[in-house]
Amino acid sequence: MRIIAEKKLTPKQRRFVDEYLIDLNATQAAIRAGYSPKTANEQGARLLANVSIAEAIREARDKRQQRTEITQDRVLQEYARLAFCDPRRLFNADGSPKPIEELDDDTAAALAGLEVREEFEGKGQERTLAGYTKKYKLANKLGALDSLAKHMGLFDAKEEDSEDETIKIEITGI
Repeated sequence: MRIIAEKKLTPKQRRFVDEYLIDLNATQAAIRAGYSPKTANEQGARLLANVSIAEAIREARDKRQQRTEITQDRVLQEYARLAFCDPRRLFNADGSPKPIEELDDDTAAALAGLEVREEFEGKGQERTLAGYTKKYKLANKLGALDSLAKHMGLFDAKEEDSEDETIKIEITGI
C-alpha cells in the first residue's frame, strides 16, 4: 500500500508533502511546492484532504520519527524530567554544589544553564584561586507541569483562564 501511495502522487504533490513536513503549514507548503500564492490556502487544505497525500505525510513522519528517535513518549519523558526535578539533587549533603559530572541524568536534563565564576583572593602576584561560584538555572518547571497537565486533559479552557488571572508563579532556577 505504501508503494501505491507513492505512485499516486505527482511530483508537485510529493514536493508539497516534503514542504509540509518542514513547518506543518499547508498554505506555505503549497506556495513552496509551486502552487499559486493566491489560492495556496485552498490548495493546501485540498491537498491535506487527499487520502494519498495524507498517507504519504504519515509515512514520512513515521520514517522521521524512527530516524531521529523523537517519539511522543520521549517528549513526555523529557517534560516529566523538567516537571519533577528536585533541586536538592544539585547539592551534596553538606550543601556544596555537586560537580556537573556527578549529577544524575534527570537532574542534568532539567538544567537550562550553568554559570561558573572563578573567585580569587589577594592582588597581583599574591592572587590565588579561592574557589568557584556556580549558578544553576533550572528549566521552567511550571511550564513543563502545565504541558503535562494539558496533555492529560487536567484543565479545561475556562478553568485555565481564571487560574492564570489569579496565580502567577515564575521559576527561574537556582
